[in-house]
Amino acid sequence: MAPPPPWLRLYQRTNSTKSPLSSLLIARSSPSSSDELISSQIRLIGGRRGGARSSPFSVTIRYPAYHPHIHSSIGSRGFSSITSDVSDDEIESDCNDNDENDDLVSDVTCVADSVTNPEEVDRVCKVIDELFALDRNMEAVLDEMNIDLSHNLIIEVLVRFRHARKPAFRFFSWAGEKPGFAHDSRTYNTMMSILAKTRQFETMVSLLEEMGVKGLLTMETFTIAMKAFAAAKERKKAVGIFELMKKYKFKIGVETINCLLDSLGRAKLGKEAQVLFDRLKERFTPNLVTYTVLLNGWCRVKNLMEAARIWNGMIDQGLKPDVVAHNVMLEGLLRSRKKSDAIKLFHVMKSKGPSPNVRSYTIMIRDFCKQSSMEAAVEYFEDMVDSGLEPDAAVYTCLITGFGTQKKLDTVYELLKEMQEKGHPPDGKTYNALIKLMASRKMPEHATRIYNKMIQNGIEPSIHTFNMMMKSYFMARNYEMGRAVWEEMMKKGICPDDNSYTVLIRGLIGEGKSREACRYLEEMLDKGMKTPLIDYNKFAADFHRGGQPDIFEELAQRAKFSGKFAASEIFAKWAQMTRRRFKQRFMED
Repeated sequence: MAPPPPWLRLYQRTNSTKSPLSSLLIARSSPSSSDELISSQIRLIGGRRGGARSSPFSVTIRYPAYHPHIHSSIGSRGFSSITSDVSDDEIESDCNDNDENDDLVSDVTCVADSVTNPEEVDRVCKVIDELFALDRNMEAVLDEMNIDLSHNLIIEVLVRFRHARKPAFRFFSWAGEKPGFAHDSRTYNTMMSILAKTRQFETMVSLLEEMGVKGLLTMETFTIAMKAFAAAKERKKAVGIFELMKKYKFKIGVETINCLLDSLGRAKLGKEAQVLFDRLKERFTPNLVTYTVLLNGWCRVKNLMEAARIWNGMIDQGLKPDVVAHNVMLEGLLRSRKKSDAIKLFHVMKSKGPSPNVRSYTIMIRDFCKQSSMEAAVEYFEDMVDSGLEPDAAVYTCLITGFGTQKKLDTVYELLKEMQEKGHPPDGKTYNALIKLMASRKMPEHATRIYNKMIQNGIEPSIHTFNMMMKSYFMARNYEMGRAVWEEMMKKGICPDDNSYTVLIRGLIGEGKSREACRYLEEMLDKGMKTPLIDYNKFAADFHRGGQPDIFEELAQRAKFSGKFAASEIFAKWAQMTRRRFKQRFMED
């Protein structure tokens, strides 16, 4: 047997002691060490975890004999493209608990047919960013720029403003009115996704109907709309989109129905998905994917009795649950805090099939890491390697997060080395996990060094990366660097989202710069974004002391116009209080 890798020897040696915080990741960030990365051999799973307790679920579920050839028709991942590999990729797969995968814009396949000049994109975005709030000035300046409009340019600009639906829609509308240019399905679908994300359903449906008139509807269009309504828990409207497909003569087959069921399940509408399935099951032949998305829906709402019923129904139909279905069930059991049952199911997979894949091990390892059960996580990792499976970046990221939480930073370094050596260099999620780790330790400077390493290695930061760094600096009261992170994000051409603005506004208020915070709050309202969750009373106190009710009244009007009625009432109340205060002072004088 090969000797254990360095990180495992280090872990075993220091298992009973705390790794000093001074041995931080950044202390070893020289090119000679941080560019290298780890090796892996580890052992066991046996059956010694989880105890002997049985549960109603483990008694109810049935395990058929596994026949791999039955599943070959649906591919190695087990899902058709329309379901986006729901169970293997989308069920809270990252170990750093970020929500960057929730962006509906990511559902749009915006693959450029040709390279768009990035300088031209930057030029257009700068005009939009600076002038969108000034009535028609934006359109007038765009008219004078002699832009060579292409569908790719439209898509790239829209993606830049995917969190700011008002300027995005104004640009989209302007482009659509230009002589000689006409939107295609891709540009429409990109705009549809932005509207869907911000729940501008009326405009979204209007665009869908416009596409229908022009003959530009695609399956992706309906998918965007169905997912949007499902995410908003608008079951009837989601089904209405499904029925609308008939009007436009779109074939409604098992893949289409699976897509809708999947959308409802991901929105934690397992019951609604089941009702729809029961209503439609006579009109189509359910397949393995159908039952798996239903299973996923029930697992997401932690209803294991219904999940077991779907599982057994799958078997009754002569369908054998594959590794994807088993992974969904593993996830559901762990989500419902049934760890011993998840371990039993995992052992059934090892003994009867389908054999656990890397995703199966990642699910188990991630849960142990979240519970700080690193000994068990290491054992599962060893068993995975002994089974001949190659660890990927996601598995290493889970271990890095787990050891980092326990402040075993020497082990984190060795894991990073092994990742590189094994041909799985850190990806964006790994870097974000490290940045989050440093931010949680209130070490924003180290987070920035990791960010620089991320850029050097050609990994593009996400908006989540910047939000974590900015928040870390503001929490450390380093306001100058917090604002510098914002500027870096803008320089990178990344459109700030609601969280970005909220972090910045809170930081500015904490710094005593309420006037500047007010400017960004107005910008949010102009862009049609959600009102940030901040301490409005603290924010307003500065203006109240200065006797400036006009600012509150303007903010109240802007908020009301944007549909932010609760915020509007708060601003109106402060305007009234300020006026009353200064009226009283005038009377006294």
